[in-house]
Amino acid sequence: MDNLTQDFIATAVSFKNGMVQLDLADGSAHAFPVQYYPRLCNASTSDLAQVFLRVGGRALRWEALDEDIWVADAVCQNYPKQSVPAVAESQAPYGEDR
Repeated sequence: MDNLTQDFIATAVSFKNGMVQLDLADGSAHAFPVQYYPRLCNASTSDLAQVFLRVGGRALRWEALDEDIWVADAVCQNYPKQSVPAVAESQAPYGEDR
């Protein structure tokens, strides 16, 4: 079974040192940095630690942050697209110091 059709089920989840750590039912482990998810990257350590499993181990839930993540998306690295912030250009003419 390939990663696209496999049903990833977590048996445990924890947060430590900026990483969400998963133990999977097949005996493997996976971890990902919280900065890959906009709602997690600015959250407090205490809020991040309040993660639990839902949907029979197929989803992660942070109630205080109103965030749900599918375990399969995290394992397959289907992270949300990060928007590129617009960069304002200098109003000073080229070559002049600001």
